[in-house]
Amino acid sequence: MQRSKIIIITLAIATLVSLVLASGIGAVHISALEWGQLLLYKLGWWQGEVDSQKLAVLWIIRLPRVLTSVLVGASLAICGTALQGLFRNPLAEPSIIGISAGAAFSASLVIVFASSAFTFATSWLAGSLLSIATFGGAVLSTLFIFALSRQKYKTNVTVMLLGGIAINALAAAGTGILIFLADDAQLRSITFWTLGSLGGATWTTTGLIAGATFTSLVFLLRLPKVFNALSLGEQEARHIGMPVERLKTQVIILTALSVGISVAFCGVIGFVGLVVPHILRLVGGANFRYLLPASALGGALLLCWADAISRTLVAPAEVPIGVITALMGAPVFLLILYQQKAKV
Repeated sequence: MQRSKIIIITLAIATLVSLVLASGIGAVHISALEWGQLLLYKLGWWQGEVDSQKLAVLWIIRLPRVLTSVLVGASLAICGTALQGLFRNPLAEPSIIGISAGAAFSASLVIVFASSAFTFATSWLAGSLLSIATFGGAVLSTLFIFALSRQKYKTNVTVMLLGGIAINALAAAGTGILIFLADDAQLRSITFWTLGSLGGATWTTTGLIAGATFTSLVFLLRLPKVFNALSLGEQEARHIGMPVERLKTQVIILTALSVGISVAFCGVIGFVGLVVPHILRLVGGANFRYLLPASALGGALLLCWADAISRTLVAPAEVPIGVITALMGAPVFLLILYQQKAKV
């Protein structure tokens, strides 16, 4: 237990430090000291002179984006951990079992067929419709996978993974058709959803993502005993009085909410929910009392630096963040498959 506490504290400190450092990286460099002065000045607690250009860059561009990366990373990682606990398999993750693909396809539908009625850059109604559509796509994908993989009182992992492959294939085919029908502006928007980007982060979107993320965190961090019991089997969890089906439904809805909101504003960012829980499980053990908070912090840390790499690697151009996380996550996914093969 002492080791797990040390890991959590280390991750928390590293995330806070990374938030400051990452928001200072870019064409306009902002040191840690300047970062503190600019923040205090903006809050009215500093009366000295500051660089107005750096203030605008930090407050309008960098800080919302870095905070969004931290929130989305925490959300995706803890949702991946929850799904792995729910399905009792380390391969479960929103993008692998089709949740992200379903959400992105729903977003693409709205982009293509609602753009004639709404202007996406300015319309609040269009943004709401897009968020609702992505949430609905995430929920439907999750419920479909969950229902398909159920066999009596257990989850068929093979069916779950094959169902995820089918959903990803269908979503890819549907998105391909929409790309064929889309005009240039719609095509750019669809590309954004499929590759992922945090370039559109604002304080408004950061606030909405924060609401969904904190809701999921508050609920899921109260369930380590449930996930620990489920790891022994659903029958055993029922025998000790766990309301398994009700809790499963709640976890599915919250996971779909968090993933749907993340995809709505940032596009598809895969592998975060796979890589982070697996690494932390190897380092600190499989106890969900440790794994849930550690995964949230680890996901925040990972996506914070993935975003920093994506916007500085080929500056002034930007590498889609989904590409960066895929390059990080694919080798780990292959490692998990190899370990699963060795156990058979």
